[in-house]
Amino acid sequence: MFKVSHSYTLALTILVFLSSLEGSAQQLQKFDSIKAILNNTPQNDSVRLELLIRLSNISRLISPDSGILYGTQAVDLAYQINSIQGQINSLGFLSFAYYDFGDLPKALGLALKAYQLAKDNHAEKYASASVTNIGYIYLKLQDFPKALHYFRLQALIGGPGGVFAKEHLAEVYLAMNQLDSASYYASESLKDFQRRKVFGLYVYAVLGDIALKQGNLNHAIEFYKKGLQVAGKENSIREAARYHIRLARYYIALNQLDSSIYYAKKAFEEAGSNSYKQILLDATSLLSSLYESTDTKQALHYYKLTTKLKEELIGAGNIKTIQNMIALDEENQRQINETKKEYERQLKQYGFIFGLLVLAILAIGQYRNNIRKQKANALLLRQKEEIQSTLTLLKSTQSQLIQSEKMASLGELTAGIAHEIQNPLNFVNNFSEVSNELMDELKTELATGNRELATEIANDIASNLEKINHHGKRADAIVKGMLQHSRTSTGQKELTDINSLCDEYLRLSYHGLRAKDKSFNAKFETDFDSSLPKINVIPQDIGRVILNLINNAFYAVNERLRQAQPDKGYEPLVKVITKNLRDKIQICVQDNGSGIPEKVKEKIFQPFFTTKPTGQGTGLGLSLSYDIVKAHGGEIKIQDMKGEGAEFIIMLPFKSI
Repeated sequence: MFKVSHSYTLALTILVFLSSLEGSAQQLQKFDSIKAILNNTPQNDSVRLELLIRLSNISRLISPDSGILYGTQAVDLAYQINSIQGQINSLGFLSFAYYDFGDLPKALGLALKAYQLAKDNHAEKYASASVTNIGYIYLKLQDFPKALHYFRLQALIGGPGGVFAKEHLAEVYLAMNQLDSASYYASESLKDFQRRKVFGLYVYAVLGDIALKQGNLNHAIEFYKKGLQVAGKENSIREAARYHIRLARYYIALNQLDSSIYYAKKAFEEAGSNSYKQILLDATSLLSSLYESTDTKQALHYYKLTTKLKEELIGAGNIKTIQNMIALDEENQRQINETKKEYERQLKQYGFIFGLLVLAILAIGQYRNNIRKQKANALLLRQKEEIQSTLTLLKSTQSQLIQSEKMASLGELTAGIAHEIQNPLNFVNNFSEVSNELMDELKTELATGNRELATEIANDIASNLEKINHHGKRADAIVKGMLQHSRTSTGQKELTDINSLCDEYLRLSYHGLRAKDKSFNAKFETDFDSSLPKINVIPQDIGRVILNLINNAFYAVNERLRQAQPDKGYEPLVKVITKNLRDKIQICVQDNGSGIPEKVKEKIFQPFFTTKPTGQGTGLGLSLSYDIVKAHGGEIKIQDMKGEGAEFIIMLPFKSI
């Protein structure tokens, strides 16, 4: 294998820059630009080598003689500086120049040499030019299978020359008269050129030829004119001559012989003055047939030129040389294939032996595995039974923990519930006593016959009884709420007034904490949205969530109060806010405690995670709250208030899920 030098990398950088001029500058301008750089480049340098290769490729579009001149210099320099990559490239492009000149034996010999050199050095990726020209020569010899082989190989090699592979495949299928395949590859080639924003000098010729064969003369002339326009922009004499040949054939299809002769002569002049013998042969052959019916003298003149050119290009000696080269190429391919087959045969033999060894090892291993598997199955069965037992125990424990959390929150509520029940009971007792006294007065007045006063006393008693009934129902509702909170949820959703639920649990939580700790004191405020509709929820579950958040808020402000200095003037405050957000209800529980650190936020909804001291919290409250809200199709999130406390936000949809 060979290494790419630093100077060679520099050369490629320069050529990439020059290649960017493709399609936007004329060939002569590029030619002059590269020559100017070449004049300031050291003699024995890889940059100079690449510049010579570039000049050979460009100048052959103007004159094959120049292409041969610069190509020969490039080959000599490549061997002089021992650049394998340079030898492959320079031989490939020199082969192109000889092909344009019409020396097919020389072109094929150089291309085969370059390709063999690439294969010997595992450098096939640099053989695009040589592979392409071999394909062209086989196409010229009408050996279509081999032409297709080498053009497909060109596509696999890729690189700068890979973009032309589809165009070349289209040419082969056109020559084989497979117009559908030719049209497909030509169209794809044109898309590639347009995508890369470069000119495809020859692809329009192929598209035009396909249209001409299909009898679509309008499309044919459009493609030919477009191609001729591109050839003019690129100042490519070779391509201009090719397009003039095609225009001559186009006008033959229209039976306009004068126009055909005109364009054939233009091609003849352009090809003859620049040594393009292949194109010159096409022009003389065409002119000979055109003059055959109108001017026998001219027809004979061009016939003689055609015969002479055929002898030079594909005469007996040349054909023999080409046949020998093709035979040599085929022999090389045969040897490669035989070597490959022998290698594959050995691989199969070694594979068979290896397979037998593997089978023997596998048989022994299988026997041992069967014994181990029997032991493992017995062990797995025991482990499965143990795991099943453990899982059952875990589920039972989980249910107990959840119920314990519910009962813990109920315990915190007990004092608050007692306080809430005490108020209506006081009213009941007071109005009962007053009613008893009024009954005595009523009896006295009835005895004295004072019916008017007796009626007033009876009305007062009735009013008192209504109040007793009202406060009795209030106490009953509190007790029912407590029972609902303590028992397992039924899962039945009910239309619930969220404002009432929040208000009830806020007061219960506050009075419960006050009863538990006489030193506890905190302000609480509410900001309830009066437009809040009743929504379908499981009231005891949502109540449990609200209670948990309020309890945590009171705990946070109480902890900050314990840590605050007396002169700081800190006043603990808990706020409960509700909002109507059209399709959702928002419940916010705010506190002005110490806030929640970022590292705690990430874990706060995880089961058993708590920041409270041991024995003061199960770590299940927020986890259960999260699950309850999610089950209602809502979401719960936490928002830190930058050192001024924390805010828990519950979002519940209007419709039940």
